[in-house]
Amino acid sequence: MTDLMVLQTATSDSLGPDAVTCPLARRQLLKAVSLLPVAALAGSPFAASAQTSVIPGPDRATTIAGKIVINALGGLYNPNGEPPADADRVGRRRIDERAMRDARASGLTAVNITVGFAFGQDDPFVFSLRDTAETLEMIRRQPDDLALILNASDIDKARKANKIGLILGFQNGAMFEGDASRVEIFADLGVRVMQLTYNIRNALGSGSNRPDTEGLTDFGREVIARIEQNRAMVDLSHSNKRTCLDAIAAARRPLSINHTGCRALADLPRNKTDEEIRGVAEKGGFIGIYFMPFLAKNRTATADDVVAHILHAVKIAGTGHVGIGTDGSTTSFDDIPAYMEALRNDHADRVANGIAAPGESATTTPFLMDLRGPGQFQKLADMLQARGMKVSEIEKILGLNFYRFAKEIWG
Repeated sequence: MTDLMVLQTATSDSLGPDAVTCPLARRQLLKAVSLLPVAALAGSPFAASAQTSVIPGPDRATTIAGKIVINALGGLYNPNGEPPADADRVGRRRIDERAMRDARASGLTAVNITVGFAFGQDDPFVFSLRDTAETLEMIRRQPDDLALILNASDIDKARKANKIGLILGFQNGAMFEGDASRVEIFADLGVRVMQLTYNIRNALGSGSNRPDTEGLTDFGREVIARIEQNRAMVDLSHSNKRTCLDAIAAARRPLSINHTGCRALADLPRNKTDEEIRGVAEKGGFIGIYFMPFLAKNRTATADDVVAHILHAVKIAGTGHVGIGTDGSTTSFDDIPAYMEALRNDHADRVANGIAAPGESATTTPFLMDLRGPGQFQKLADMLQARGMKVSEIEKILGLNFYRFAKEIWG
C-alpha cells in the first residue's frame, strides 16, 4: 500500500471504532484519567487546595491579562470529567467547558499539543495519520473555542477571537522511518512541530536514555532538511547530547528544544547541557523550560526550580531565546490519590517499554504541585519579577520569544 493510500484509509477510518492503540505516554495518561468514574474523583482532602490559585488581575504589576502566553509543549484537557457515553472517538476527545474556562482564565493564547506516535507496538506512520486526522476533526467541531495554528498570524487571530490556538506537534520521528518524504504529508496536514526522537533510539538518532556515543544518522540529516524545506520546527527535546549537537550542526535554520531543563542545575539526561542550550540560541532558536520533576535531582521539584532553570537558561542563551514548555495542562486534578493510582500503572508500562527516564518514578508526578491549575502562568510571572526580571523580559519568556521563533520558521 502506498503512503497516499494509507493516508486516505487512515483519514476515512479515523472516526471509526477500530482504532490503532498504543501504550500511554504521560500526557495521554492525563487524558485517560478522565475516563475514571466521577465518583472516584471526588471528596479528596488533596483536591483543589494544592493548585495554584493566583488568577490574572489588573492590579498586578506583572499581570499577564491581554498578553501573549504560549506553551511550547503542553495539553488542553480536563482530567476530572467523563466524556459522553454515546460519543464517537472524536467526541470523546472534545475539549470540555471546564478545560476551556481554565485555559482562558490562565491567559493561555496557544499551546503545542502532542499528536501521533510516541512509543509502543503500533505502526508509527498509520497511528500518526489517524491521530492527526482525529485531532483536526476535533478542532473543526469546536470552532468557537479552538483554532488550528499554521503560522504566526493564526496566533494573533486566535487571540483576538478569544480562542485557544492549537499547534500540532510530534514527539517522535519514527513515523518518517523508511521515507523522509512523509514529512510533506504531515506538514500538509498541519503538523508544525517535529521532534526527532523520544527517549530511545529510532532511525533518525538517539533519545536521552541512550549513550552519548550515538548521534544523528544520515537519515536524520535528510529528515531535518525535509522539515526545514516544509517550514516546520525541528524540535530536539528528548534527544541525547550527541544527537542534539549533531542536529544543530546539520541545521540550516533555527531549531528548538521545546520542553527541557538545564543539566547544570539538575544532572539528569532529560535536561540539556549549557553547550546544547547555547548552540540552539546561537542558531537563533528557542528553548522552553518545563514544569517537570526533572528540574531537581533526588528531591521533589517546585516552582522555585522552574524560576532557577529559566534564569540559568537566560544566562546561557540570552533573554530572546527562552520560554516555557510546561508538558502539562491548565486544568489540574481534583483528586490526587486517584491520579497516583493511575500513575503507578503508567510508570510500570513506561518501564516495560524501555522509555522511563532517570528522574521519573511511580510516585513522582509529571507536574509540580505548587505550579499547576489556571494560575500557573501568573504565579510564574510574579516569581520572575520578584527575582529581578523586567516586565518586558517576562513577557518574552511567557510567549513573545516563541512567537518570534514561530514567525521566522512558519512565516
